[in-house]
Amino acid sequence: MTVAALLEGQSLPGKSPALTLVDYDHLGWLESEAIHILREVAGQCRNPALLFSGGKDSLVLLRLAEKAFRPGGFPFPLLHIDTGHNFPEVIAFRDHRAAQLGERLIVRSVEDSIASGRVELRHPAESRNRHQSVTLLDAIAEFGFDACIGGARRDEEKARAKERIFSFRDAFGQWDPKSQRPELWNLYNARVGPGEHVRVFPISNWTELDVWQYIARERLEVPSIYLAHIRAVVRRGAALVPVTELTPPRDGERVEKLSVRFRTVGDITCTAPVASRATNIEAIIAETAAATITERGATRLDDQTAEASMELRKKEGYF
Repeated sequence: MTVAALLEGQSLPGKSPALTLVDYDHLGWLESEAIHILREVAGQCRNPALLFSGGKDSLVLLRLAEKAFRPGGFPFPLLHIDTGHNFPEVIAFRDHRAAQLGERLIVRSVEDSIASGRVELRHPAESRNRHQSVTLLDAIAEFGFDACIGGARRDEEKARAKERIFSFRDAFGQWDPKSQRPELWNLYNARVGPGEHVRVFPISNWTELDVWQYIARERLEVPSIYLAHIRAVVRRGAALVPVTELTPPRDGERVEKLSVRFRTVGDITCTAPVASRATNIEAIIAETAAATITERGATRLDDQTAEASMELRKKEGYF
């Protein structure tokens, strides 16, 4: 096959039909940038951690860390803040992947923060998603982390589009978008004082489509709920809400069994699936390329209210 044919969109021989030479050049650039950022963290920071939930973005971070630091071990542990209301498929996959890599996984739970009185819910059914900030900041203080590497991307939500790649947090764990450090010529500043830290986002410049194409290129395994499956749901406004013990149907709602998949995974109480028949990565890539609503806009129920503004939560220490 000629280079001209590849540039016209024909698939690479022996590779995923969803990828062309142009995709490989683009993904290669993104991969190189992310690996450089991870190595900057390792070089500048005394005690970093990588936030790992088992979701697709953090799975990509793990592959990038492998490429940045293997055959040695990672120069940081994996850290997950568990709401206690995560999808069991994702938690099982988190543990499987950490064990497969042989890397240290630290888990801290919002449940423990509730038990200790650090988090108070307004009612038992309240989403615990925003309360992860308290547990995360407590974990950062407990272990003395001076950097936390996360999988946030700028295309997800307008507040995240304001982030620097090295995002400074003060001694209270708070983010001020007006006092972030410049990053001219990709020069990053990770210097922090006592109690301060940085959040680092190596895949800031990636899109949801980039993530799925990279997963296809690297042949990464993902939790099963990212693929289309039959699940009981109810229609609530424009959203499909999964029927679970935590999210039972309300009076008057009709339970349906539909073919759905999750574009993003988080707390069960605020994460909705989308109708889909994409049972493999190539089909997910095709659906993602055609999507007109961002993954969070379509599936994160708590992002759709003014009270739960992402920018307000980030200022309080959220991811």
